[in-house]
Amino acid sequence: MTEINEYESKLSPAATEFILHWGNLGGQWGVNRSVAQIHALLFVSDRPLHAEEIAEMLGLARSNVSNSIKELLGWRLIQRVPMLGDRRDHFAAETDIWEMVTRIAAGRKAREVDPAEAALKACVARAATDPELSAGAKARLADMLDFVTTMSRWHDEMLSVPKPALMRLIKLGAGVTKLINWRPGRGKDGGKDAR
Repeated sequence: MTEINEYESKLSPAATEFILHWGNLGGQWGVNRSVAQIHALLFVSDRPLHAEEIAEMLGLARSNVSNSIKELLGWRLIQRVPMLGDRRDHFAAETDIWEMVTRIAAGRKAREVDPAEAALKACVARAATDPELSAGAKARLADMLDFVTTMSRWHDEMLSVPKPALMRLIKLGAGVTKLINWRPGRGKDGGKDAR
């Protein structure tokens, strides 16, 4: 685990804790721990930081910081901020939570869901003419493609919903199920489960 032990005096205890936890969460989400820690540092920073400051504050190698910054720029979670009188690049994080989450969701969809959907389309097309594949297997592949396509379309539609409306929808929580008349113990279509 990348720890910030000897550098704690340069960061508040709360900032240190957030950076360490965000780094651990990043690892669980498939993001390099250093990338997540740099993102966390820039998120809580009150001013743009240059790479040397980031390396020093987190105790990371300068090359690690450079590579991590490139990745964060690619995700559009940070941006370069010009500073008068300093030729070094400075960086600041996106601080609008909705914008940050939207960018992460769009990036993950582009890197994970879109290729999966394309692969499934190719597999379903190939399966249609494969006499050795059972009808059941073909149906399961088609169902998987339908699910992925539906979720992909839902994701795109949710990104077009204005943030205040989306927040109201999210805050409804389980109340959304009342709108579609669904209750536990009922089937997909709202009727009683056949048991």
